[in-house]
Amino acid sequence: MTAATPAPPVSTPDSLTSVFVRLKLSLLRNGLRQSAGRTAVYVTSIVISVLFGALVLLGFVLLRGNADADSIAILLAGFLALSWAVMPLFVPGGDETLDPSRLVMLPLRPRPLVRALLVASLVGSGPAFTLIVAVGAALALARGSAGVVVSVLAVPLVVLVCVALSRAFAAANVRLLTSRKGRDLAVLSGLVIAVGIQAVNFGAQRLSRAGGLEALEPAAAVVGWLPPASAIAAVDSASEGDYALAGAQLLLTVVALGALLYWWQRSLVKLMTTPDGSTIGAASDSGGSGRASTGLLGRLLPGGRTGTVMERSLRYIWRDPKTKAAWTTSLVLGAIVPMFNALQGAGSVYWACFASGMLGMLMYNQFGQDTSAFWMVAQTISTPADAYAELRARALTLLLITLPFTVLVTTGTAMVSGAWSSLPDALGVAFALLGAMLGVGALSSALFPYSIPQDSAYKNVAPGQGGLAWISIFGGMFAAGLLCAPVIGAAIYLNVQDETSLLWILLPLGTLYGALLLWGGLKLAAPRTARRLPEILAAVSKG
Repeated sequence: MTAATPAPPVSTPDSLTSVFVRLKLSLLRNGLRQSAGRTAVYVTSIVISVLFGALVLLGFVLLRGNADADSIAILLAGFLALSWAVMPLFVPGGDETLDPSRLVMLPLRPRPLVRALLVASLVGSGPAFTLIVAVGAALALARGSAGVVVSVLAVPLVVLVCVALSRAFAAANVRLLTSRKGRDLAVLSGLVIAVGIQAVNFGAQRLSRAGGLEALEPAAAVVGWLPPASAIAAVDSASEGDYALAGAQLLLTVVALGALLYWWQRSLVKLMTTPDGSTIGAASDSGGSGRASTGLLGRLLPGGRTGTVMERSLRYIWRDPKTKAAWTTSLVLGAIVPMFNALQGAGSVYWACFASGMLGMLMYNQFGQDTSAFWMVAQTISTPADAYAELRARALTLLLITLPFTVLVTTGTAMVSGAWSSLPDALGVAFALLGAMLGVGALSSALFPYSIPQDSAYKNVAPGQGGLAWISIFGGMFAAGLLCAPVIGAAIYLNVQDETSLLWILLPLGTLYGALLLWGGLKLAAPRTARRLPEILAAVSKG
């Protein structure tokens, strides 16, 4: 008899969690292998995160024993959680694991999947930075054995709640992250940072006037009951001997973590069992209702070429991500810079001219937003009169929004600063600057067109055309400032000579002068546009 062949050993399958952790590491490793530039950026981001985290940790160590350490630690924990929640909306392509719809075809149960994704999400520089900040906040507040024990529980809770909040929010909005609206949000991320910097600057100045960090205590008292900042507040409560309050704040954080994991699981179940119906509405409406394509907007605008071009431009503002981002940036910054300066008492009503400058720059490179589709516009232009009508309609579209916005910002700045007597002359200077920017922008669009890449959320100029963009924007701004010199000089002269009773003359003078500059710019740009149609098409088609 032959000896029985031994059965092969049965290999135990790896746990789902370990598989996902290795998958996350593989994604990071393969992403770094794509290009040396990406590797350099990733390594640089890690170094910056470690250095900044070390500085935050050192700051918390130095704050230990300070009376305001609890307010700073609690508010920073709340800001950290807010950043984790909204960051996926503004950087949707930053992490390939944010989109769980890629796992739809795999036979995975929701609960093990959530556990595996949660553990895998702890791999990366973001969770490491969050851990450093949480440890620093706990070190600043922990006193006594009770404070140390609570801090040991609070630190991992802060990290887990931040990660779970980010993943749950991303899973609930995954359709948005992979849609055109998600790309719009990515384009607007720079605007959010700019507004945030202005808000931090304003808040710091307000704190310096309100008596220092003590003004943060009311806000910290509220944020201290919002997870995961409640876990950091629990460390302070335990250190003060209020064990019941510390237990309640820790329990609130644990409950919030459970609720986030449940929300995340429900979102995954819905995502993996519900068909994508993004095109159902379009298909059902394809039969058409017989309504005119222009709708109410087309009926409100003037007829002929002017109304058609204005409607097209307005639809660009609403639908095109780059155009929408440019408009939103100009409107927001044009409002907050004058208003913040007025609120701080450091500026005059003439700061409202900043809004005119920001909005006037939207006239520059008008044909670049058309990209290669400019050939359809070029087909309708055969004479300088056609080019004039095209540019005039685009300028009227900008005036439709910029004129009332300029009046609103100037009036608001005058109201906040209390300089009502300077409102007429400030409006006159703002209108003159707006007209000059639009006129020069029309001429710049004809002479210095450049392409705006549509496949990148962060590149606004095609490679090799950076010089054209600099000449168009900054050269145009300098030229517009020179053209406005008579009105600006008149305003300075009347203020220096204390002729306040004559300042109102600048309102009609600036309005007429701005209209003249706009008309002159359009007249100069029209024949050049008609002659340079092939060159303009070639320039705006490179992206």
